[in-house]
Amino acid sequence: MKKPIRIAVLDLNNNVQNRGIPYIRRMIEYYGDRFSYDVFDVRHKFEMPDLNYDIYISSGGPGSPFDFEGGWDKDYFNLITLIENYNNDPSVLKKKYVFFICHSFQLACQYFKIGTIKRRVTRSFGTFPCFLTPEGDAEPLFDGLPNPFWIADFRDWQVVNANKKQLVEQNRTILALEKDRPHVNLPRAIMAIRFSKEMIGTQFHPEADAEGMYSYFNEPERKAQVVKDYGEARYMEMLRDLKDEDKINLTHKTILPNFLNYAMEQLAFSLKFEI
Repeated sequence: MKKPIRIAVLDLNNNVQNRGIPYIRRMIEYYGDRFSYDVFDVRHKFEMPDLNYDIYISSGGPGSPFDFEGGWDKDYFNLITLIENYNNDPSVLKKKYVFFICHSFQLACQYFKIGTIKRRVTRSFGTFPCFLTPEGDAEPLFDGLPNPFWIADFRDWQVVNANKKQLVEQNRTILALEKDRPHVNLPRAIMAIRFSKEMIGTQFHPEADAEGMYSYFNEPERKAQVVKDYGEARYMEMLRDLKDEDKINLTHKTILPNFLNYAMEQLAFSLKFEI
């Protein structure tokens, strides 16, 4: 492609220090001059990209997915509408591709009216196995991952109880579920959905970098807080998972790169047919 593909990174962290945006930036920069990108502070500065981007990556973030202080949600959901309408136009060959992460995934499920979004009984914090559905097993986004694969998961909220009939009618697909917990009478959270050919999302953090997380959680104040909140055993288990090359590191190297590579291929293909 003659010009770099333009990516809009939507930062939903609401001015809270985080590791997600630096991980996303580093991943995009790995591709060199094939991509250019801009970061938009959606919740704190009410910044929002227009339709002049090829790819949109919408981040995780803290707090309730129903907290829209300042009214930023109107512009956010309007952007999804604009992208969806653009992609649904049969005369448009060059589509726009979207990845929703965690908090953004919950917002997307609100927008598409998928399932119930509710606060968890206890916070999900750490590294966990994630299970692909049969449809997820066939999903190119997860090519290169085992079933189950390992995820970095930090959630106070979750999407559960999707209406399967409605999903079929809307042509949307559940790709992954959290681990089954037979000892508790609670539904399994939906961990990944393909909303359309161009829009996909995960309720976990595929951008999480194992080496960066390991250093971050080894900082004395971070370690003390995690041990206080979740216990020494949970902390040590997370560190072991972060050091395992076949767990978080493999997920980091697979999902978002698969998404970016697919989008890049589709965009390059569409240019062949542009007049």
